[in-house]
Amino acid sequence: MRRVLTAGLAVLALLVGAAWLVLQMPVFGGDFAGARLARMQGSSAYRAGRFENDPPQTSGLALIENWRLYRGGQVREPRFSIPVDAVRPYVDAPAPGLRAWWFGHATTVIEIDGLRVMTDPMLSDRASPLPVGPRRFHPPPLALADLAHIDAVVVSHDHYDHLDMDSVRQLARGGAHFYVGLGVGAHLERWAVPAAQIHEMDWWESRTHGGVTIHCAPARHYSGRTRMDNSTLWASWYLRGRQHSAYYSGDTGYAPHFAAIRERLGPVELAIMKVGAYGATWLDIHMDPEAAVAASAELGAQVVLPVHWATFNLSYHAWDEPILRTVAAARAGGVEVITPRVGQPYAFGAPFAGVAWYAPQQAALQGSAR
Repeated sequence: MRRVLTAGLAVLALLVGAAWLVLQMPVFGGDFAGARLARMQGSSAYRAGRFENDPPQTSGLALIENWRLYRGGQVREPRFSIPVDAVRPYVDAPAPGLRAWWFGHATTVIEIDGLRVMTDPMLSDRASPLPVGPRRFHPPPLALADLAHIDAVVVSHDHYDHLDMDSVRQLARGGAHFYVGLGVGAHLERWAVPAAQIHEMDWWESRTHGGVTIHCAPARHYSGRTRMDNSTLWASWYLRGRQHSAYYSGDTGYAPHFAAIRERLGPVELAIMKVGAYGATWLDIHMDPEAAVAASAELGAQVVLPVHWATFNLSYHAWDEPILRTVAAARAGGVEVITPRVGQPYAFGAPFAGVAWYAPQQAALQGSAR
């Protein structure tokens, strides 16, 4: 008995040691101390040692219900190859105007009044800190090695499907500046991003880059690189240029902050809205499509680009359910929604030739009708 106990303790010690070593890997991010921690603690959203929603988060904890949803038989991965339009490497400075490319999941590139901005950089194959976990349904439209000439990056929060270490390092080498919520800069510093390229911001703060004002706005979500401990601040982002405006929701639940953003910053021309990865127990911190459409209306958005779907298997619903419900809700609510292919360019103010590529039979009918 004593030998068995000794052997068991030895195995446990080895497992604990191995886990500790794994957690020291750079991909898990940095620590919070000194002036950074003091600034985090000074935020109105920081309470009792962590960032918090108001009212506090209540959903996502019903394990039995989550398991029932997981076993619901949904088709959570596409049964055909998702079409991807190759994006030529960015070389020249952006022309005037407002354009956008969806790179899959929550990653987009926005060109607004001469500034090129990327949202939530994630071009790697897996949304995971280790070589296991959710794998992309499709390749990015631009290879990570060819990613360059991005002026600014806005990051909604530090989860692995939104903040990818390899993508960050590639962007940093090209001189991109990173606009992130409080605390997230610790991860970037761990990944050798120069301090001059990191801009940590609290809600309602703003910075100007290349003539475009970048506003850090509220969201309703949660965070944590090694555990879900709300150790960093999540955010949405509003871009106001000389002529144009764009908004990126990040991951969020439906809450009064959308109306507050419009009241403070004005209506927006292009809203890039999270519509996927939701469930009955998640709606406090993950909008469903109908809520995303309602939020877009509250923002006064002229055009809506739905994101956060069709790239990773991260929820319980069918892979195409988010866009089908979004299009139906937008049609009923009189909201203009575009559904570009991954990599297909969109120019604000110009006619957009979109087809229902996510429903191959419908897309074929639309194509034959032209």
